[in-house]
Amino acid sequence: MMRQRIEDGTYPPRSRVPSVVQLTEEFGIASMTAHKVHRALREEGRIYTEPGLGSFVSRQQPQGTEGSSEA
Repeated sequence: MMRQRIEDGTYPPRSRVPSVVQLTEEFGIASMTAHKVHRALREEGRIYTEPGLGSFVSRQQPQGTEGSSEA
């Protein structure tokens, strides 16, 4: 869901991505799942978090990180 939106440009570089709360509401998923999505995307280098501001799409996307469809 979020990974695909980052890849297709729905969430362009340096744009804010939905918060954990927004993900749970939009997709009807558990908050733990939404946390896992954010963590996986951070570990892949697709997003970064600015404390107090939110999470944002990284400027340059990693190459060759075809991962789970959960994120």
